[in-house]
Amino acid sequence: MKQPRDFTLSGAIDLGARQAAAQRRQRAAEQASASGAESGAQSGLIIDVTDETFNTDVVARSRTVPVVLDLWADWCDPCKQLGPILEKLAVEANGGFVLAKVDVDANPQLSAALQVQSIPMVVAIVAGQVADGFLGALPEANVREWLAQVMQIAEQLGVRSGAPAGLSPEGQDASGDGQGSGYQAGPADFGPGAIFAEAQDAMARGDLDAAAAAFEKVLDASPGDPVATMGLGQIGLIRRVESYDQAAARRDADARPNNAQAQAKVADIELATGQIEVAFQRLLDTIKRTSDEEREMARKHLVSLFEIFPPKDARVAKARSALSSLLF
Repeated sequence: MKQPRDFTLSGAIDLGARQAAAQRRQRAAEQASASGAESGAQSGLIIDVTDETFNTDVVARSRTVPVVLDLWADWCDPCKQLGPILEKLAVEANGGFVLAKVDVDANPQLSAALQVQSIPMVVAIVAGQVADGFLGALPEANVREWLAQVMQIAEQLGVRSGAPAGLSPEGQDASGDGQGSGYQAGPADFGPGAIFAEAQDAMARGDLDAAAAAFEKVLDASPGDPVATMGLGQIGLIRRVESYDQAAARRDADARPNNAQAQAKVADIELATGQIEVAFQRLLDTIKRTSDEEREMARKHLVSLFEIFPPKDARVAKARSALSSLLF
């Protein structure tokens, strides 16, 4: 579970791009045949999302069903390869997740909020937070595998889809009777969903103590549970940042570039404000220029920040690789 982001969108809207996108949608609707993707769109399995509808159609909806964002543009050829795959799987999942399509040209605020740098970009939103994502036009088999992981995260967070039992990541019928038509949310033993829901509710109302207690219950029953570990990591980060005098922390870090504790505080602040790669790089640079206790303190803090994110987060993978190069 990544650090929660503020998805409230404001600012200027590119009316020209929005009008062009609306015209494209109208043409597509006029030309559409009675295909599975059309049926899915009509039944709410596939929706178009804009800057204005994002909070309602994605953030709020993701508290009851996983939402997969497909960020695309009309000029993007790889998007045209990936889009039909996602639409096919959304219809096939039959309610296991909602596919939300975002035209990046028509929705610049949303693109900025999600830090879109290249497309196609696919992001899973679960329980109001970014759960996982990928870039590029993956083959169908890889998309299936990724979706299965998203369903597992959703199950861990207590977000249970209404999909029937169905396909494994390889596309084989998981029930063995050949009748499945959607994704399983994940094995029941992936974590006590009620406790995860309790933790999520506590986080939403700002009760960090209750959220931490709920995550600790999960870890007592299932040591090392990745979602509970990420949840506690988030809570720890929030508590630390709330205790800092941020201006003083930045001055201290500027004055003492080789002090690991000073750099760690600012890295916390950067991470909490969405500057994830900047935070990682700050600690990597500290490791590079220090030695002994200071170096080890910076390393440990960096590794602790990794635990706030899913193991396959691309930014974590990049920073881990850089850390390995520094240490070995």
